Amino acid sequence: MGHHIPISPHGGRLVNRVIETKMNFDGMTSLEISNDLRNDIENMADGIFSPLEGFVGSDEFSNIVHHGRLCNDLAWTIPIMLDVDKKTSASMKDAGEVLLKNNNEYFGLLHVDEIFSLEKLPVARALYNTDDLKHPGVSKISAMNDFLIGGKVEVISRISESPIRKFRMTPLVVRSEVQKRGWETVVGFQTRNVPHIAHEMVQKAALNIYDGLFLNPLIGKKKQGDFKDELILNAYSSLINNYYPMCSTIFATLHTEMRYAGPKEAIHHAIMRKNFGCSHFIVGRDHAGVGQFYHPFAAHEIFKNYPDLEIEPIFFPEFYYCKRCLGYSNAKNCPHGQEFREVLSGTKMRKMVSSGEMPSEYLMRPEISRIILSYSDPFISTS
Repeated sequence: MGHHIPISPHGGRLVNRVIETKMNFDGMTSLEISNDLRNDIENMADGIFSPLEGFVGSDEFSNIVHHGRLCNDLAWTIPIMLDVDKKTSASMKDAGEVLLKNNNEYFGLLHVDEIFSLEKLPVARALYNTDDLKHPGVSKISAMNDFLIGGKVEVISRISESPIRKFRMTPLVVRSEVQKRGWETVVGFQTRNVPHIAHEMVQKAALNIYDGLFLNPLIGKKKQGDFKDELILNAYSSLINNYYPMCSTIFATLHTEMRYAGPKEAIHHAIMRKNFGCSHFIVGRDHAGVGQFYHPFAAHEIFKNYPDLEIEPIFFPEFYYCKRCLGYSNAKNCPHGQEFREVLSGTKMRKMVSSGEMPSEYLMRPEISRIILSYSDPFISTS
């Protein structure tokens, strides 16, 4: 492999907001942050959300929500929000600098620049193209406080290691691994599900063409009926150990929540993978969709509006097992009808699992089926 020129981070520079500090925190105003938001603040500090260095102000916010770009025209489709009530916002404004706290630990600093009101319905409508409360993103926004804070963050201590975070890597670590391996092309794969063979075929089809595969499952808040994080991790570890060449795969988890914003979230997912050093990104059918809110190919179409993204989307047709071809095929290379195809949809898989049935090995690797069946309750029950 020739000399490798790394993919440049989104906005041209990898953000780093992790600091060592001997500051005295006595008497400082502090704010309790949820686990989900703490993950995202750490994502900002590590450059996963480059170029964001914190929570955006009202102009940037409005531009993201209504135009899918920052004020400097750089692509950015999903706002990261820190919401507070009126009373808290007043004390934060006076303080100017606020200590961020989570589970009784001070972990970061927020330099308050701006406080502005959150117009919930218009924002939800602009972001999700719907104001239907059945949409998990809309219902989340409607339950938020009335004010948003804008300001840069600094992280002074990282989230402590846990089994669920043992595969987390920073963009810096992934990039140096990519460079060490001399890969010139890296394909990112986003998933919030347990892998079945159709996923594996898509990933391996990409490996036939590109140097390396960056498998990056999303670990974090999801909706009812999705698989539990720990199960997804175990399933992927087992799959990679048994069926993937180590030399062409990097496996790392991404800790953020699903927003179910469909096409806009597909762009957001691509940007994060670009920050990790990916040159290409696999975009699924109904990527980050939920229910019937988005057209199944809307997530493919939206990339036409972002020719400046600098990470190449890859749209693979769906793979299935064809009983006539005796192999994994897709509509592009197999002429046979539906009656010959074995396909595993999420819904079908859920039904099988709930009744304790093993999916056929044409649909799911037996190691994965065994892991799923070993859980008495593999799904998230409350949203």
